[in-house]
Amino acid sequence: MLKDRNKMKTINESPALRRFGLFVWAARSANKASVGALALLLGGGLTVLAAGNDNRAPEVPVDIVVPAGNKVHFHGFGVGVQIYTWNGTSWGAAVPEAILFNAEGVVAIHFGGPTWQSNSGSTVVGALPPKAVTVDPNAIPWLRLDAKSPEGPGIFANTTFIQRVNTTGGKAPSTDGAFVGQVARVPYTADYFFYHQANN
Repeated sequence: MLKDRNKMKTINESPALRRFGLFVWAARSANKASVGALALLLGGGLTVLAAGNDNRAPEVPVDIVVPAGNKVHFHGFGVGVQIYTWNGTSWGAAVPEAILFNAEGVVAIHFGGPTWQSNSGSTVVGALPPKAVTVDPNAIPWLRLDAKSPEGPGIFANTTFIQRVNTTGGKAPSTDGAFVGQVARVPYTADYFFYHQANN
């Protein structure tokens, strides 16, 4: 274990990669069922990784179509968990913890806000509430979010809209929690499309 940590330190540790290391550590620490489910979800998305440079807009229900005048400038495949906390009456709103991949490998992390942070130093936050459509009753909804406060140079600079589509998993547990504050980390995958104005 110590040798593994030392190897990780030799990698160029941007803040995004440091979070990636924490995510890997968390995945190793999670129970085997969650890790197994995450592995299955990732396996289903490997073909998507090969097409990571495809910047065509996805076909989506009309409710989450991005307005004309915007075009896809980045597409990543997200793998992670939706984190739910039992409040005594419901599991509440989900908080994401995911890694985005494209054909080049790990390119960004995704966490509460909802926020995306790239290895290249840019960040973008999605405005809430999103426009949402349930496409698969066994998966979290597809979304369209307006982008707010894109910062820094890199893939998220000048982002105007974000879509989450082709989702698998990630839904809140169907049974009540055992105690207030209980946390459920539910594996999920999704394609994320980031748009900017077409003249950029």
